[in-house]
Amino acid sequence: MRLVLLGAPGSGKGTQAARLKEHLQVPHISTGDLLRAEVAAGSPLGLQAKAVMERGDLVSDEILLGMLKDRFSRADTQAGFILDGYPRNLAQADALGKLLESLGQKFDAAVQLVVDNEQIIERLAGRAQAEGRTDDTPEAVRHRLNVYDEKTAPVIEFYRQQGQLTCVNGVGALDDVFTRIIEAIQHGHDVG
Repeated sequence: MRLVLLGAPGSGKGTQAARLKEHLQVPHISTGDLLRAEVAAGSPLGLQAKAVMERGDLVSDEILLGMLKDRFSRADTQAGFILDGYPRNLAQADALGKLLESLGQKFDAAVQLVVDNEQIIERLAGRAQAEGRTDDTPEAVRHRLNVYDEKTAPVIEFYRQQGQLTCVNGVGALDDVFTRIIEAIQHGHDVG
């Protein structure tokens, strides 16, 4: 199963990806974790990314795609993967499809966790308080949600037009959300 998890910051992607990893027996690939690992390892792509990040710039789609190509070539991804944090824009969605095609791998589904913005703000405010984080103020979260909506709306529409998108209600007990995701993957339809 080759799966992309979509959802706003605080929608529960990371939590559900960890559960899906165990259930589907495929790796959870977070582009943020992948990027940090490549930089720490001092790989050629990691060194390129480090130079970009040190300038305060965003890592290019080309570098991220190179890291994903390397990651997808490893044996543990042959049965599939759960991709979290990528694609974030239309160019990345298109590039991901072409990369998988070039590797002879079939893309299965994009699952969008749908959570109302006000609920996300409440979730992240609770997390900020519990973890002592200062980056999850309501104003900062609203800004991140606006940026996410603006950038990711075309990606969601792209997968919808491809017939590969299922939307899952991301509100409720963790077990209930997980069950909805499994149902959406198995049956290929929205689960609310």
